[in-house]
Amino acid sequence: MTEPSTQQPHRSPPPLPDSGKDSGNDSHSRSAGRSPGAGSGGPGTVPLDSTAQLLTRVTAQLSTQLSLVSRNGTRRPMPRTRPPAPPLLPTAPPTLVVVAHGSRDPQGLRTVLALLDRVRDLRPGLDVRLGHIELNRPLLPDTLDGLRGADAVLVPLLLGRGHHINHDLPAAAAAAPAVRTRIAAPLGPHPLLVEALYGRLVEAGWNPADLGSRRAAVVLAAAGSRDPDSAQDTRRTARMLAERLGAVPVVPAYASAATPSVPAALRALAARGRHRTFVASYFTAPGRFASAAAEAAPGTAALPLGAHPALARLLLHCYDQALSATAPAEMVSLLASA
Repeated sequence: MTEPSTQQPHRSPPPLPDSGKDSGNDSHSRSAGRSPGAGSGGPGTVPLDSTAQLLTRVTAQLSTQLSLVSRNGTRRPMPRTRPPAPPLLPTAPPTLVVVAHGSRDPQGLRTVLALLDRVRDLRPGLDVRLGHIELNRPLLPDTLDGLRGADAVLVPLLLGRGHHINHDLPAAAAAAPAVRTRIAAPLGPHPLLVEALYGRLVEAGWNPADLGSRRAAVVLAAAGSRDPDSAQDTRRTARMLAERLGAVPVVPAYASAATPSVPAALRALAARGRHRTFVASYFTAPGRFASAAAEAAPGTAALPLGAHPALARLLLHCYDQALSATAPAEMVSLLASA
């Protein structure tokens, strides 16, 4: 009979703590849901939470790649990113060249210079220069010679169309090809010109109480021209001034080249009982013609337009109108609808 053994049965040692190395079914079960190579020691591995997340990422990558392929199987060109355009630098506006006729009267040049100063005050920063057709310096060709390579707008200090507008200014522009020129229209007819004429008449003693008077009348004394367009412009200005004065008769008269003369117009008005007559000086500055017209006046004649504020505004208006035209070195006709 065998005695029972006193030796304790053999027991397996307790499992070691998980060191990251799994085997058998336990290892398979713990690796479920992990991508191949996932673990604690794989460099560059990206853990995924589920198979659905993996499918989402694969789908997104495929969509991105397919968007680069056109329907015919070729690769679409990659869009190119253009650098932003550099900001445009402000450019100086074209020079305003006031083209005056010229006069032997020294007061004429001083008046024109004062007018240019008023223009500069109205438009600070604008380059304003003077050029004369004759008799005074600087002459227009000399002024243009100092603007080589620049843009300029020639604004005639002339009250209507005529030989200087039709021939002298275009010829001067053509003789200066190094300057990109535009030629503005003459100053008249225009409401601002009428406003300046009215202001000078009021300074000379015109009384608004003469409105509707049967004794009052005005002679619009102009230089005169053989060009029929010039006479047409003067007549239109006379009509506009008559409306501004309240239907008072305004008769155009001329210092030369056309009729009637200023003395003849004054006599004709007196014969009609218009004894309270004024002479409106339709001249831009003092000179021989303006003096002759003033001497014929029975009373005080209005001063020439000179540096009147409305005339300065009108010069800038003509400058701006010429800039709005598309063709340089061509006449900008503001009188086409006249």
